[in-house]
Amino acid sequence: MTDAPPAAGHGLAIGVDVGGTKVAAGVVDRHGRILGSARRPTPGHEPALVADTIAEVVGELRAAHAVGLEAPIGIGAAGWLDRRGARVMFAPNLAGWRDEPLRDIISARLGRPVVVDNDANTMAWAEYRFGAGRGCAELVCVTVGTGIGSGLVLDGKVRHGAFGVGAEYGHMQVVPAGLPCGCGSQGCWEQYASGRALVRAAREAASGSPQAGRRLAGLAGGDLATLTGPDVTTAAREGDPAAVKCFEEVGYWLGQGLASLAAVLDPAKFVIGGGVSDAGELLLGPARAQFHAALPGRGHRPEAEIVLAELGPDAGFVGAADLARAGILGRA
Repeated sequence: MTDAPPAAGHGLAIGVDVGGTKVAAGVVDRHGRILGSARRPTPGHEPALVADTIAEVVGELRAAHAVGLEAPIGIGAAGWLDRRGARVMFAPNLAGWRDEPLRDIISARLGRPVVVDNDANTMAWAEYRFGAGRGCAELVCVTVGTGIGSGLVLDGKVRHGAFGVGAEYGHMQVVPAGLPCGCGSQGCWEQYASGRALVRAAREAASGSPQAGRRLAGLAGGDLATLTGPDVTTAAREGDPAAVKCFEEVGYWLGQGLASLAAVLDPAKFVIGGGVSDAGELLLGPARAQFHAALPGRGHRPEAEIVLAELGPDAGFVGAADLARAGILGRA
């Protein structure tokens, strides 16, 4: 293992994280420190509207923090980008983003070049440089949110694959002919080990046994259709058996998928982030247990660490800023 390389340059950079519900941005120094941040709701899924919102938050940050026009700007976008980081070819959870020239749209709106990468890749880079993956040159980051995002750092570089869409582990099939997924396939990992899966399991548990699901129903105000992932986490932290069992189920599938990734990639560390990871050991405990049980060659090989991410919801824009500053995306 080698230490993370220093970022090129010594100035500030602006990073932007574009998701399905929010656009978050921040001014980040070369040590990964956030000097200021701004957020807006994602204004629908039209790339032009998203570009307008990005321009607004970048302008706000420049004015509030005396950031020069020459400061690098990095964008983390929730979609599958081509190898040049220019076009969003497909975004499973953003309707309408199909072969969109997002980089050029944003660059034209801001009047300067920008660097664009997948949001899970920017999160992975942030954790590698400044968070739970510091000093670990072989690293897989998995964000367990509504779906599953993932990023891969090998030999101290973000890896994108031959066509730019590598490390989309949330869409590897874990159950043949299983639940349908927004990517067009069935049985994808994110259908079983995500916030969506957690809420689905909780609703099924509460509907199937009102007595066992009484606390879950209470947190939802009696309407299970409004139950959220944080509600399930609250109930599990209180020791509610039904909620704890839901985390055991999601943790099982998380660990199963991590074991498959270890068989292929053999990373030193898995860093787990995303909203569902706020539950901590309620999720990671079952995940570690199943990872150990399912790991090929267990007992005869080193096992990767499975740890929580450290940078929280700001990791996406921190990593985007640092990638833009360093200019090391490595896209041809």
